[in-house]
Amino acid sequence: MTEHISRAAGRLPAARSGLIAAMVAVLCAGWQAPAPAAGPSATQRITTNFKDADLTQVAEAVSAATGRNFVIDPRVRAQVNLISSSPMTTADFYEAFLSILQVNGFVAVPAGNVIKIIPDANVRTMAASDLPSRVNSSSDEMVTQVLTVKNTNAAQMSQLLRPFVAQYGHLASVPGSNTLIISDRASNVARIMKIIARVDQSSDNGIDVITLQNSTASDLVRTLSNLLTAQPNADGGVAAPKVVADERSNSVLVSGESAQRLRVSTLIAHLDTPTENGGDTQVRYLRYAAAEKIAPKLKEQLTSTSPTSGGGAAGSAAAADRNTNIWADANTNSLVITAPPKAMRAIMSIIDRLDIRRAQVLVEAIIVDVRVDKAADLGVNWAIWSNDGSATVPAGGFVSPVGSANGNPVSIIDLARAVSSPTTATAAPLGTTFGIGRVASSGVNFAAMLRALRSDANTNVIATPSATTMDNQETELKVAQEVPFITGQYTNSTSTSSGTVNPFTTVQRQEVGTILKITPQINEGDAVMLKIQLESSELSGTAGDANSLITNKRVINTHVMIEDQGIVVLGGLIRDSTIDGESRVPFLGRIPLLGEAFKSRNAKHQKSNLMVFIRPKILRDGMQTSMETNAKYNIIRSEQQRVNQRDSADFPLLPTEAPPLLPVAPPPPPGALAQPTKDATP
Repeated sequence: MTEHISRAAGRLPAARSGLIAAMVAVLCAGWQAPAPAAGPSATQRITTNFKDADLTQVAEAVSAATGRNFVIDPRVRAQVNLISSSPMTTADFYEAFLSILQVNGFVAVPAGNVIKIIPDANVRTMAASDLPSRVNSSSDEMVTQVLTVKNTNAAQMSQLLRPFVAQYGHLASVPGSNTLIISDRASNVARIMKIIARVDQSSDNGIDVITLQNSTASDLVRTLSNLLTAQPNADGGVAAPKVVADERSNSVLVSGESAQRLRVSTLIAHLDTPTENGGDTQVRYLRYAAAEKIAPKLKEQLTSTSPTSGGGAAGSAAAADRNTNIWADANTNSLVITAPPKAMRAIMSIIDRLDIRRAQVLVEAIIVDVRVDKAADLGVNWAIWSNDGSATVPAGGFVSPVGSANGNPVSIIDLARAVSSPTTATAAPLGTTFGIGRVASSGVNFAAMLRALRSDANTNVIATPSATTMDNQETELKVAQEVPFITGQYTNSTSTSSGTVNPFTTVQRQEVGTILKITPQINEGDAVMLKIQLESSELSGTAGDANSLITNKRVINTHVMIEDQGIVVLGGLIRDSTIDGESRVPFLGRIPLLGEAFKSRNAKHQKSNLMVFIRPKILRDGMQTSMETNAKYNIIRSEQQRVNQRDSADFPLLPTEAPPLLPVAPPPPPGALAQPTKDATP
């Protein structure tokens, strides 16, 4: 195989012939029995001889020998020489290739499974071998190291080392952590690391790092710097101690002579004491109040109490107000507060008074409506007429309505006509009626009747709506029906020829029932002030104009004050009316005894009592709320049991179906016994 490759190399140009010879040397030197998926051998020896070879061809030989994959930038162009008198390993061959790249201004940057070969001017934008565990001082690969400077200032060290870094390299300091970031070739990075190890030596002054527990490093350093700057140097020229704040760890770095460091450390220990209500930023979790509602109020309070202009104390207060921020987190119902200590104490004091468990109020209303309607009718109706053929000649009579049909009055004449022609009958008189008469097709006819009617109606309605709400929170209880009321009608003819009409009716639905709105306010002691809006309405059962429904409505809007569990009457209506009526024939109706045949009498007596009572009950803790809930719950459950027992005594129509029944009321939660209501008063 070597002989054939050598012949082919003889017919190629000199540069390519040298490349082929190098590849032949690589392949022949490392030739072993074929092994599937085996990489380059670590013991393989290579002797190279490149003269004026293209850099791309050298990269191909390195790739074949080391098994690495290269991506070559189009700008990478160079003629290189690589002569080796002794065999090299594959690792040495790769390092020699990196040296060739460095000499020609190129760099190899690893990127996953490939290695990018780019101009060294672009190396800053490419990821190199970041933070290797060991830096090879003889390698020319690009590496990045982060070095911690222990005894000197990282920024000053960065200025001293910058001339040792190549133009395409990178050197920067991180003041907060006093560290250096170096990106350069491994050989140069190793050189700089040795320099840092020699220079970064501890001095006699020393540095103390004091971690703060309650104060902010920047604020404490600002105070100490003002104090130390105003003092003259001690010991005839010894520099004053220097303090630096490390925001990342909230620590203060103190450098200087040991006695001065001890003095500054003592000051820091005295200043780093916990404040009464915490530091500059705190998260306050609310238990009862809503964070989104209380946050704007706190901002308004701070804005209204802090001065907006002026110098001295007023300017300091205005600056403190600018440093105060409050925002609410709805997910955790908490407030995030950033404020100076004085403002923080004021805010926390306000929150302590507002974030309290408010009492609840159970309001029970009793609506009592008692009505009595009594009516009586007594009268005599008679008529005489003559039938002569097809003509009817009336002779006389006393006629008054004794009934109604479709809203039209019915008299004794209508009843007599119905006797002669039953198909024309429309209605019969109400009450007890005694009649006598003659109705024939000819001759003299007469009819007389005595009618007596007494009607009594008694109504006793008791409604007990109740609602529970928190202090100063409105609650609404609505038990009503949506009843349609006709508000308009008209008919529109679409075609005069066809006679088609489109009737249109507008309907408005109104709520008919019991609507209770209550806003309680618990005052000092056990008094409760109630803002009440009560509406109780019902259908009267009669129709008005255009057959519209008539509703009876009672409305009360008032403010009352009542003691806990006391009962107060909100309003009432007591009405007693008597109506007597008489219809008679003039003069004849006043004749004793005989006048009864010429008159009818009616009397009507109406009496109604409507009263509304209300009783509030303060529920100060979870136990009272649980007891009141269980009481109402057991009332409904007992009523279900009573109805189920009554139905089971009869013949059951669905014997396999169990009647519905509420489960036994659960016991109160353990926390209900240990959560007393806070009092908002001091």
